Amino acid sequence: MSVRVRFAPSPTGYLHIGGLRTALFCYLFARSQGGTFLLRLEDTDRSRFVADAEEDITTCLEWAGLVIDEGPHLGADYRQSARTALYRQYAKQLLDVGRAYYAFDTPEALREMRGKGRTYDRETRHKMRNAFTLPEHAVQAWIVAGRPHVVRMRIPERNTVRFTDAVKGPVAFPVHGLDDQVIIKSDGQPTYHLANVVDDHLMGITHVIRGEEWLSSTPKHILLYNALGWEPPVMAHLPLILSPHGGKLSKRSAARLGIPVNVRDYRQQGYEPEALVNFLALLGWHPDTAQEVFSREALEQAFTLDRVAPSPARFDLDKLRWFNQQHLRLLGPDEVSRRIRAQVQASFGAVDPAYLLRVLAVVGARMVLRKEIITTYAYFFRDPEEYEPRGVKKRWKADSAGLVRAYADTLEQVEAFDAGVLETALRDLAAARNVGAGRVIHPVRLAASGTTAGPSLFEMLEVLGRECCAQRLRRAAQVLGT
Repeated sequence: MSVRVRFAPSPTGYLHIGGLRTALFCYLFARSQGGTFLLRLEDTDRSRFVADAEEDITTCLEWAGLVIDEGPHLGADYRQSARTALYRQYAKQLLDVGRAYYAFDTPEALREMRGKGRTYDRETRHKMRNAFTLPEHAVQAWIVAGRPHVVRMRIPERNTVRFTDAVKGPVAFPVHGLDDQVIIKSDGQPTYHLANVVDDHLMGITHVIRGEEWLSSTPKHILLYNALGWEPPVMAHLPLILSPHGGKLSKRSAARLGIPVNVRDYRQQGYEPEALVNFLALLGWHPDTAQEVFSREALEQAFTLDRVAPSPARFDLDKLRWFNQQHLRLLGPDEVSRRIRAQVQASFGAVDPAYLLRVLAVVGARMVLRKEIITTYAYFFRDPEEYEPRGVKKRWKADSAGLVRAYADTLEQVEAFDAGVLETALRDLAAARNVGAGRVIHPVRLAASGTTAGPSLFEMLEVLGRECCAQRLRRAAQVLGT
């Protein structure tokens, strides 16, 4: 049977970084098996619906390079809100065979039950107002009269649900104490459990790959499959993502640690999609080699479910930044220039593409995020507006103005304005003034860029050009003085 895998988020918010990890593992498994990757929107919870969440989900998946084969935006009937009649049909089938029942409990009665620490299990069901305690004619009369009610699945009296999880291995859940889960709500809408099972079956899903938080729901799903006479798909529950210091990576803990939780935040901060995909793939999955840096195509070839670890994985933002730096280097100046050009022009006006490539050739290996070209390295496109105070205090000495002016004179006189010539000229000047080369290098860097750190000074000066460098050095000598 051809592999069919789905990613089924709820459009109640923007795509979470953990959701992208789940989608990625689904996608990689489908591609590794020559299968199909589906997007389904589980949008039955209308009270929490976010209008632009669906667009955000599809945009983020496409940005990450996860090509969707079937989905609602491609014309497929994969929004659960449009499939309500199907779910009611299968709920009726469960009612007819005694695997589900009507319940008429009031909210107050349910609150009182929960206040006593009870679940709606086989012991409690006989004390509540439902088809177990009401005569058949009363049940039908109340339904006809429109009395609010839900449909609950009937958990077997004695049973142990067993299945083999592709990540966790053999799993056994005693059903004692499981809730008689609501499958049709009082508004006629299905709950996640019923809609999930019906859709996975009707869409031919062969493997359900989802987060570990859904593991406890799997026994109910297995029971629903059995009650409907269907074969369950292979289950695979992915390990939790922990914060760097342990504990689940919640929105609160992520905010405290400065870790973005939504994929759109990573896009806005300038992370490369290839780097984020590479990083997330190694949060729970490990290859059979020591290789760390992967293209998406290489991940598609290498991924297997049996190399997904059952234990949690820690989110390390510094590691993600390292991956981003590696992928920027792999992309090369031409591709980085293409991706950053619009931002550069928005910040500095029209920029010669050839000049931008020269800048990237000098600073590209140092960049962690491509937006640094318009922040950290803005001095390549405009004169420094100020000079780093700590750098001035540490590097600008009493003789710096004179040395910088002298080097400006030298720059105007050298025949070839290239890094090698510029370095030789500076060292000759330092020797003639009987000072160490650093006594000239540091104030010159400060004068040319406004900062004390950066790429090779002489490569930087070569890119900036003769006129720009001489003008900046003379201005700094005047502003900073002695």
